[in-house]
Amino acid sequence: MVGGGIFRLNGESEEGDRVQTPTQQKILIIYSTTDGHTIVICKRLQEVIEQHAHRVTIVGIDDWQQVDLKGFDKIVVGASIRYGKHSPKVFDFIKRNQALLDSKPNAFFSVNVVARKPEKNQPHTNPYLLKFLKRIAWKPKQLAVFAGKIDYPRYKFLDRMMIRFIMWITKGPTHPSTVVEFTNWQQVEAFGQVIAGM
Repeated sequence: MVGGGIFRLNGESEEGDRVQTPTQQKILIIYSTTDGHTIVICKRLQEVIEQHAHRVTIVGIDDWQQVDLKGFDKIVVGASIRYGKHSPKVFDFIKRNQALLDSKPNAFFSVNVVARKPEKNQPHTNPYLLKFLKRIAWKPKQLAVFAGKIDYPRYKFLDRMMIRFIMWITKGPTHPSTVVEFTNWQQVEAFGQVIAGM
C-alpha cells in the first residue's frame, strides 16, 4: 500500500530503483435517479476516475442484480431524492448487500436541490443525507452531496406543482418555464478524485 492506493511493482528506473505504478481497478457506480440528472453526475465521475486508468461501470438501481458485485474493487452508490426521500430501492439494495459493501472501499452520494444552499451542501449539513444515514446500518467510507437540477417543463403536472410549492417555501425558482442546474461540477470532480484514490 502506497498513498492509500493499490500498487504493483513494475520494473526499475534508470538508477536501478524499483518503480511502483497503480493497478487498474474495477469500480461500480450504482445510481437511483428520478429525472436523469444523477446519471449525468455519474458520467462526470466516470470521466474523472478513468483518467486514473481505472475502469468504471455505471448501473441503474433496477439492474444491480445483473452484475457480479464481488467482481468490483470499489462500489459507489448515488441517489437523488423526490419530495425529501430517497428511493426505497436504494434502502433495499443497501440492506441486502451491506456486508459486501463493508468489505470494499465504498462511497455514497446524494443529489438534492436543497444542496444549492451553501449551508446545506456538505454531508454533515445536508438534512436529507443526514436523515438517510440515520435509516441505514451501513456507514459509507466516503460521502458527498450534490445540488441537483430543476427542469419544470419536463415534470408531470402534479410533480411540477408540488416542486414549485417546495421551491416557493425554500425561496427557490418557481416560474413554470424554469430550467436551472445547481450542480457544482468542481465538487463532483473532486469527489471523483477521492473515489479514484480510496
